Amino acid sequence: MTKREVIQAVFEGRKPPYVPWHFSFTREAAEALAGHFGSKDLDSLLDNHMLWLGAGDALFEDIGNGRVRDAFGVTWNRSVDRDIGAVEGCALAEPTLKGYSFPDPRDPRVFAGARGRMLAHPDRFSVFAVGFSLFERAWTLRGMESLLMDFYDHPGFVRELLDAIADHNIEQVREAARLGVDCVHFGDDWGQQRGLIMGVAAWREFIKPRLKRMFNAAREAGKFVSLHSCGDVDELFDDLVGIGLNCFNPFQPEVMDVDQLFARYRGRLAFFGGLSTQKTLPYGTPAQVRAEARKLLRLGAGGGYVFAPAHSVEGDVPLANMLAFIEEAKNQPAWKN
Repeated sequence: MTKREVIQAVFEGRKPPYVPWHFSFTREAAEALAGHFGSKDLDSLLDNHMLWLGAGDALFEDIGNGRVRDAFGVTWNRSVDRDIGAVEGCALAEPTLKGYSFPDPRDPRVFAGARGRMLAHPDRFSVFAVGFSLFERAWTLRGMESLLMDFYDHPGFVRELLDAIADHNIEQVREAARLGVDCVHFGDDWGQQRGLIMGVAAWREFIKPRLKRMFNAAREAGKFVSLHSCGDVDELFDDLVGIGLNCFNPFQPEVMDVDQLFARYRGRLAFFGGLSTQKTLPYGTPAQVRAEARKLLRLGAGGGYVFAPAHSVEGDVPLANMLAFIEEAKNQPAWKN
């Protein structure tokens, strides 16, 4: 089976011949690995199984002093966090969309090079990523505190804003589907270390209906659907499965019972992630990293799992710890054969 076919089996709830993997890294961590291997082509060196597509940084404008401005008009400070940054300037000072225009969802820069990369890597499972896809896009536009107050003070505005964001994303999903991608991935953090930022009732009222529309756009085009949402959000898994989710990431062991969730959802929902990026990777020994990786690989051998750290590996992770989990994945007997 190709890497693409192995991931497809996982997403479909079938047992794969081995546990597939995909590893991602922040800039600092990627630079450390590239220096070790003598090459920046980490996807090939690591035998990553997925091909990630999407806008990435294409729609960010460098405005100097460590700041960038995104296509939605939001300013980000990247002087410390070089990968994402911190929001400094919001675009919606008041709870209204009057006078505001969304960027073109079909901006050619979002899709530039995607088809060529897919043709160059037909063995990989292609994933079109829609980042900051709903709640996150809303709070970056409005400000976190203001948006959370709007849920109660201006619910009509929140519905209008979320509908507009969903409509924008659906246009991107349809364009990506025409390219022939295998999967559409939505990134939208809702969780804290304990529970949801906005609470379950507000999530079901405001987020779920728009999320369902976005999922439907991908599923109707015959594409798999995956989702990234950090934090303690497993109370939503039944809702998410019900509206068409195939795979959940990052599967954080610090806030979720990994063993119990494997048992409960295998065959209905695949998981992607699971290796501790809060504790084990930055603070553990290589032996501890290997032990945790082996446990996850054993649990995932029955299907429904893509092995990975729970998030992009940060720059504070020792190189030896990175090499430890990479080697564990590639030393699976079924992979080596």
